[in-house]
Amino acid sequence: MLIGGERTPSDALVGPLAEAALATLRVDVAFLGAHGISPNAGLTTPNLAESATDRALVASAAQVVVLADHTKWRATGLSRWAALDDVDVLVTDDGLSEPDQAEARELVGRLVVAEVAR
Repeated sequence: MLIGGERTPSDALVGPLAEAALATLRVDVAFLGAHGISPNAGLTTPNLAESATDRALVASAAQVVVLADHTKWRATGLSRWAALDDVDVLVTDDGLSEPDQAEARELVGRLVVAEVAR
């Protein structure tokens, strides 16, 4: 659903119009990506406008699903848009080490690890 706003380098539509539209919506499931996922910092992005819109998406969702490959784990961007306990499901790939998988399982609602064909 296009909600208005400005396009970021990652092609997200963000900004005050997008945030205002999201404040009036309630969605069953929000699927989001993240620039970085850190046990300490949570979900982050280097783009402040994108962070504000992501926070609005999380607030409008009954369930939050984050899709992020293993390279996002322990990466941290400038702005935090959600804590890990806000994540109902984290979907990542099997490149995430076993110790990191165990840590993620403790911090999010559910961890799904997708096997990558090599």
